[in-house]
Amino acid sequence: MRIPRIVITGATSGVGKTSITCSIIYALQKHGFSVQPFKVGPDYIDPGYLSSISNNETYNLDAWLMGKNQLLNSFTSNSKSKISVIEGVMGFYDGFSGNSNYASTHHVASLTKSPVLLVLDASKTSRSIAATALGFIKFHRNSRIVGIILNKIGSKKHELLCKSALEKTKIPIIGVIPKNPLLNMPSRHLGLISTLENNILKKQIKKISKIISENIDINQIIKIAKNTSDLTIKSKPISKKPRTTIAVALDTSFNFYYQDNLEALRREGANLKFFSPVKNKKLPKCDGLYIGGGFPEVLGNALEKNHVMKKSIKKLSEDGFPIYAECGGLMYLTKSILSENKKYKMIGLFDAETKMTKKMRLNYTKGKIILKTPISEKLHNFHGHEFHYSHLDSVSSDSKFAYTLEIGEGIKKHQDGLIQDNTLASYGHLYFDSSNYAEIFVRNCIKSSKR
Repeated sequence: MRIPRIVITGATSGVGKTSITCSIIYALQKHGFSVQPFKVGPDYIDPGYLSSISNNETYNLDAWLMGKNQLLNSFTSNSKSKISVIEGVMGFYDGFSGNSNYASTHHVASLTKSPVLLVLDASKTSRSIAATALGFIKFHRNSRIVGIILNKIGSKKHELLCKSALEKTKIPIIGVIPKNPLLNMPSRHLGLISTLENNILKKQIKKISKIISENIDINQIIKIAKNTSDLTIKSKPISKKPRTTIAVALDTSFNFYYQDNLEALRREGANLKFFSPVKNKKLPKCDGLYIGGGFPEVLGNALEKNHVMKKSIKKLSEDGFPIYAECGGLMYLTKSILSENKKYKMIGLFDAETKMTKKMRLNYTKGKIILKTPISEKLHNFHGHEFHYSHLDSVSSDSKFAYTLEIGEGIKKHQDGLIQDNTLASYGHLYFDSSNYAEIFVRNCIKSSKR
């Protein structure tokens, strides 16, 4: 089947990929196309921007987490719109290591056989930009780069200098975007701010997209996206009838979820009910609980004051209720979060304290699940990732760890996945369809409903 598609990549992080990708999506919609967005890598924040502008859920594409076959299955089965737009991660060839392009944007572009637009920050260069472009084009024997977008052009003279230098590359310039501080997306320590923050941010995304789109040759992009080869589409697994209910924490504190993970739970027969640990006083009626990552430190005071919610979650865990938590969810289940010299009391299920740091821990992870957990029943190898600015302090010596790590920092050296009763909480994030995690979690929730 022919899937019109395009990849937007950059020479490095911070060149404007997200704002430009949003602008391309905006322009495509103005030309009458529905757009399905994708994001390369284990990213939770950028997908919110792409979803906001496209009005479609964004799916992640990561070769390390998903493997080649699952990545292609997800891409083809979710490409239901007229054009699929894939935003890259970091620099074009940045992936798992410096020795190969594995898990890079180039790797994903190659797997999906997609044409690529390269975004270059021209703010501090002119003729030398051609050397940068040629380097990216010739670094790999098949770069798949078919167009260049120049960002942060300072003047008409600057534009002419860059265009003149790039003539030798014979790669068409698809967009020339003037330098404008008003076009910068707001950000904080984990990257861009989540679009769940407020409606003002969503309006700002649309405003920025409209301005940038006027400087992009969208007709050329449409032509490029349509000139793609066929991809084999495999049928999706048959979804089971709803047979259990899982409550999912979703608000400005907890919103780091892979869309595929939520859909995997639904496919296995889970009815998902979303709730806010910040605003809601009680959990919805359910048989299991999923608390994803996010920013619990930002609304630590509000989380601390919601005593009814904290007590109810702790009691459910002590009663053997199936609970799975990742990163921010792990932090919420500890005794406290210390952030900017302020300590906020959390649930206290695990005998440990969370401390925010200035050091970012960003790793792909690899290891083994060595204990029975709510999402696994036997010894199992896994690939995952971790992304946080905190660590756990004063972890009890009696703590049980379900994961041993070969790659990654985890909670303690070579260990992650605190386990207590029927609760599993880790810094590491897992992709459910890389194994049968969703099936087992749903099965455990069904057992819980029958007690």
